Amino acid sequence: MSKTKTIYVCQECGYESPKWLGKCPECNQWNTMIEKVISKEPEIHKIREKSQNMPKSLTDVDVTEERRITSEIEEFDRILGQGLVKNSVVLVGGEPGIGKSTLLLQVSGKYCKKNIKLLYVSAEESIKQTKIRANRLGINFKDLFIVNQTNFNVILEYINKLSPDIVIIDSIQTIYRPELNSTAGSISQVRECAGELSYLAKVRNFVLFLVGHVTKEGAIAGPKVLEHIVDTVLYFEGDRHHNYRVLRTVKNRFGSTNEVGIFEMTDRGLREVKNPSDIFLSERPEDTSGSVVVPTLEGRRPILVEIQALVSFSGYSQPSRRTTGLDYNKVNLLIAVLEKRLKFKLFNKDIFVNVAGGVKVQEPATDLAVICAISSSSKNIPIGRDVVVFGEVGLGGEVRAVANPKKRIEEAERLGFKRCVMPSGNSKGLSLRQDAGIKLIPVNTIYSALKEVLKRTGK
Repeated sequence: MSKTKTIYVCQECGYESPKWLGKCPECNQWNTMIEKVISKEPEIHKIREKSQNMPKSLTDVDVTEERRITSEIEEFDRILGQGLVKNSVVLVGGEPGIGKSTLLLQVSGKYCKKNIKLLYVSAEESIKQTKIRANRLGINFKDLFIVNQTNFNVILEYINKLSPDIVIIDSIQTIYRPELNSTAGSISQVRECAGELSYLAKVRNFVLFLVGHVTKEGAIAGPKVLEHIVDTVLYFEGDRHHNYRVLRTVKNRFGSTNEVGIFEMTDRGLREVKNPSDIFLSERPEDTSGSVVVPTLEGRRPILVEIQALVSFSGYSQPSRRTTGLDYNKVNLLIAVLEKRLKFKLFNKDIFVNVAGGVKVQEPATDLAVICAISSSSKNIPIGRDVVVFGEVGLGGEVRAVANPKKRIEEAERLGFKRCVMPSGNSKGLSLRQDAGIKLIPVNTIYSALKEVLKRTGK
């Protein structure tokens, strides 16, 4: 009979302690230590030790460029670095009902078209429920094996018998190991199951997808070490009340972490959006104050989005400030810059700022657009429909340069915009085509920027 002992594990960082602590000494978080009962399993450790290769000299390691596995879904392949790398482990997180299972089932169908054997472990749905979803998506392949199972040991038996090329676990929080005296979804279960599956993927030469639940704060549930175990972390984002979804790369050992994929949820599943700028601007209102277009950059792809602002008098002593798709603290900072540098009286105004389409924008190039949108709504002066604005705003009211201005300008020109208000620092050395149909307007301060975007109305 194996010996057991009790330790305490931090939910945030995975720090282990032989006794309970109110504050984790590793990450300094309070009340995160959870009791964990473990048993010594020397047999497993011996097996793993024997399977390890002897150390090699770096000069003796032969590296050949392996061909990546593509799904023919361009939005999905791009965020992975132009395809899957063999033996890699991918963690997909997102809110319940956002479309994680739908996406992975669609991707499974694409892989099976290439005679790739795939095992889909649906721990939350029965086989019939998964089949109904597959029928709706038009997926029916002999090489796609589905099973409803939560026992870790049984899943290992399936992997040993089928020897699949790709394994999908939906979701890791529902898998449990009978040897551990804790419930499925606990810190110890999630960490042990994910660790063993990841190790098995490296040894057995298959690609592993793990689906993870998220907390109320939007982070993947479970120990933070879960994200360190895997090679790639993807977040599926979007508003349930909108059809558009954003698949964002947070970590990627084999590619860029700045890429995003845009999808639209339809009756037939997720449809990739290859020209998101056209869609996000298709319903933009005419002659409405508080609306401005900004060319953002997600990875290497420029996307034009509409930023809307509404400024109205507040009847309360504490005005309301709300943001959707933008960082709340950053918007408050920009409001303070307007009040200090341009003497705007916004202390008694309710201010609401929104990114149309339900997408989230994180880069600083949207600062100037937020300033223009709030100013336009405050003065009730519409901004011309042929104008795009981008630039970072400093605390002194200066407009600072941003990365890759040429890509932003070319995307704006492609969609028919005629004027671009941009930082002066980006205009130096910038070369466009001689027949370019867009006029560049360099500015140094938010004052000069507002003079440009608000002067065409005759007010």
